[in-house]
Amino acid sequence: MTSISPSPPAFALDAMLGRLARWLRALGFDTVYQPGVDDHDLVALADNESRILLTRDRHLITYLRPRRGLLVTSGRPLAQLGEVAEQYGIGPTDDLFNRCLICNTRLRAATSHEVATQVPKQSRTLPGPFLACPGCGRTYWPGSHVRRMRSALAELFPELASHNPQG
Repeated sequence: MTSISPSPPAFALDAMLGRLARWLRALGFDTVYQPGVDDHDLVALADNESRILLTRDRHLITYLRPRRGLLVTSGRPLAQLGEVAEQYGIGPTDDLFNRCLICNTRLRAATSHEVATQVPKQSRTLPGPFLACPGCGRTYWPGSHVRRMRSALAELFPELASHNPQG
């Protein structure tokens, strides 16, 4: 008998959790964050797309009752990420740093033109990978920002401390 591994959870976050959205995307999780969406519409989106709704709004969980939801209690994004990780048993995926932190689109390899025009000259000599977002046009590379994020994530997920530092 073949065992099918469950797909990783997908999330929908309310307007109070924008920084948490970036951390979840950095870990590779499909994370919808649209701060202007009405609470009723957000619950409908989460329910219709089988997403886990994350919120700091007790009223949203209590009265609008999404099918799957979590009231996040911490005010600090990394502590919020810890709450979500503990509640849903998640951690870093093989997709680490492969989603746009801004628009959630899966990244693709950047073209040489994108690297030449969008990556600072001093960063073009880095080993890569250089990735581009087909959704919003941003370009990503493994510079100091990624190193700082990886270091912060390694405090929460120690297995990242020994993981390949690229990506």
